[in-house]
Amino acid sequence: MIKGLRFLFVLVVILGIVGPVTAETPERTVIGYVNVMDDAPVHVAYEAGLYAQYGLDVELVRFSSGTDLIKGIVTGSLDVGVLGFTNALSWASRGADLKIIGGAQRGYHSILVRKDRGITGVSGLRGRSLASQKQGSTADVVLSNVVLPDADLTKRDLTMRYVSPAVAVQSLVAGGVDAAFLFEPYARIAQYTAPVEEIYEIGDHWPFPCMVVITSGETWRQDRSRLEAVLEAQKDAIEILTDNPQQAARLISHYFIQGDTLDTPQGPIPAVQVIEEAVRANTFNWQLTAQDIDRIYQVEGIMRRENLLSGAVNLDEILDLSWQQARE
Repeated sequence: MIKGLRFLFVLVVILGIVGPVTAETPERTVIGYVNVMDDAPVHVAYEAGLYAQYGLDVELVRFSSGTDLIKGIVTGSLDVGVLGFTNALSWASRGADLKIIGGAQRGYHSILVRKDRGITGVSGLRGRSLASQKQGSTADVVLSNVVLPDADLTKRDLTMRYVSPAVAVQSLVAGGVDAAFLFEPYARIAQYTAPVEEIYEIGDHWPFPCMVVITSGETWRQDRSRLEAVLEAQKDAIEILTDNPQQAARLISHYFIQGDTLDTPQGPIPAVQVIEEAVRANTFNWQLTAQDIDRIYQVEGIMRRENLLSGAVNLDEILDLSWQQARE
């Protein structure tokens, strides 16, 4: 009788009717991020073990820009990512099935100028060189269509240098450019290492939800519970960033500064201090507010007028805030 039961159990396992090992092994969740402070909810969720607390086995994949990251979501090599929402609009206009499912950070972008160039305002950038992120990025769209027009400028009035934030800082230090449009913590690092001053910060003039959580419509429909666990972990991470910036800085400073200190002309500065200041300069929010959504619609209108979209975009279909609404 016992032999018969053992045979039956082995047969059941072989046929896959029960799977005691695979049932307890979480599926790998691949999350794309850009190494800027805007994506700190991803860094903190990973380093604080929050993804694991929600039962996730996470692999982080670093990208140099949101325009590169979005391709991983479209092709299915990434499950989800934190990046600028204009990337979703751009690819949705080409027919991609994408969803914006949560918030992360409101745009902090400052314009830093070298003190020896005599530039005191954005209008003073006429005829000068400006380092910024890739064309088509959310930062580039806002710079071209909000920041410069407010100063009666277009990009044709400047010499644009499209480089990574780290290279932009190096160019400021070496005097290769007159100014740079920078995220944190690179704006903070530049202020410690280069003879620069801030003349503009977009959050003071035109706050917008720069970084959001994006996934494919197929992944959202087929694996929603796993993505909701990602959102829960990042929500907890945002609470750490907001309530305890020093703890957050201790967790994530190594993503931005190698070693314990930042070398500056004034001497070494603790890396955690630099990153804590950068955390405090940002506004993180897991929710997209009514004002945020209005901004997304405004930017979609700008992109449509500037022929930056390949076709019509239905924002009502792209924005799926059902998880957020259930948590409110």
